[in-house]
Amino acid sequence: MASSKGGSSGSGSGGLEKLSIEQLKVVKEQTDLEVNLLQDSLNNIRTATSRLDLASTALHDLSLRPKGKPILVPLTASLYVSGSLDDADNVLVDVGTGYFIEKTMAEGEDYCERKINLLKSNFDQLVEVASKKKSIADEAGALLQAKLKQLSPGAQ
Repeated sequence: MASSKGGSSGSGSGGLEKLSIEQLKVVKEQTDLEVNLLQDSLNNIRTATSRLDLASTALHDLSLRPKGKPILVPLTASLYVSGSLDDADNVLVDVGTGYFIEKTMAEGEDYCERKINLLKSNFDQLVEVASKKKSIADEAGALLQAKLKQLSPGAQ
């Protein structure tokens, strides 16, 4: 393929000037694709963080309710059934792939906070990587435009 001559997007900005027009096109397309994938990942992290924030808030609100108090239990986003709170001290935490762990209310809140902190750390790292990839894509695009302009008749 045309990118086999060192046209990798991770080669840094110093090597981009040496690439041919075809190689620059490949680098630009590849880095644009990577930036889009990173943006999707960032959106997924935002969504997961938001859901965990809601879960943490729900746990806190649930801990304030007295035992036996009637509540509405969501079955879907728009379907609720009435129920009562039998155990305000323990919760089931969804740890993924259909597994649940019984934890105390405090442990459940701690779990949510730890996951939120992990996601925020991952988010910050991905933002940094996306920023670098975006600058590489922008530089490759600018170099490509400059080389195409040099090749066009009547340049200057």
